[in-house]
Amino acid sequence: MKPKEMFARRRILVTGGAGFLGSHLADRLIERGDEVLCVDNLFTGDKSNLDHLSGHPRFEFMRHDICFPLYVEVDQIYNLACPASPIHYQFDPVQTTKTSVSGSINMLGLAKRVKARIFQASTSEIYGDPEVHPQREDYWGNVNTIGQRACYDEGKRCAETLFFDYYRQHGLDIKVARIFNTYGPRMHPHDGRVVSNFIIQALSGEPITIYGDGQQTRSFCYVDDLVDAFLLLMDTGPDFQGPINLGSPGEFTILELAQEVLDITGSSSTLVNKPLPQDDPRQRQPDISLAREKLGWEPRTQLRDGLARTCEYFEQLLSRGAHAEPEAQAGSARP
Repeated sequence: MKPKEMFARRRILVTGGAGFLGSHLADRLIERGDEVLCVDNLFTGDKSNLDHLSGHPRFEFMRHDICFPLYVEVDQIYNLACPASPIHYQFDPVQTTKTSVSGSINMLGLAKRVKARIFQASTSEIYGDPEVHPQREDYWGNVNTIGQRACYDEGKRCAETLFFDYYRQHGLDIKVARIFNTYGPRMHPHDGRVVSNFIIQALSGEPITIYGDGQQTRSFCYVDDLVDAFLLLMDTGPDFQGPINLGSPGEFTILELAQEVLDITGSSSTLVNKPLPQDDPRQRQPDISLAREKLGWEPRTQLRDGLARTCEYFEQLLSRGAHAEPEAQAGSARP
């Protein structure tokens, strides 16, 4: 390799790099020739998601909590660190808020120091239980600021505020993506998200838990499609910051999802209804007009195809002895 080519290679930091989304992003960055530094405190991330990258000359893993400053030299930052499922982010809600707020301050400070472009993984949860459907980026949301979910919802909203204040005050090069429900291999088996819960319950022959009447809707984007959008957003010019919705515009009820999983797995599991958790959104569907316009992007993977690949992953996981928690809140899907 010529010296000029060596210096042209980008060094990219991925916080939350051992998690579901972070590990898939790391794969894609390595595939295209970047150097990748994955940082994770392993609260919800799992180093096994990165085992296949161990020893790769352009990959490095660092155990670190972004609530504390990080001193590294990088060209780009993808800030994905934060527990994203109700079971995990409600376990320590104060720490969840700190991760979004203090963690963002630390990553923004790093980006400012090294003059790096920085990506914030925001969430559809900033819309709360929306009164506008589908949700557009100019909708300000309907969030219970003191509810059990506020540590995540409001933490992410504050993170967006910080990103745009750093952009306005310091001229920082930012990109903000609002991620809707995403699924695929490497989802945490105990995170309580609706896709992983339904699949594990179906494969284990356990009753499938439906919270509420099952008529609440979600839109499910396959992880490969989402990572495509991440890379496209990071390659947009400095005149576009976002926020931008990233997710599938296809809308399905929770009951429809359950039936798809039962059909794909061939399971005889029955459906069991339980009370809907507090502030659980009744509808969730992104308007992705802006993503189509700015990125030329929309998801390509059909739900059934993505679910089949995800079922195969969890079937292998269960064969190795992994088990889901029976009381995970299946109605509270998260990106």
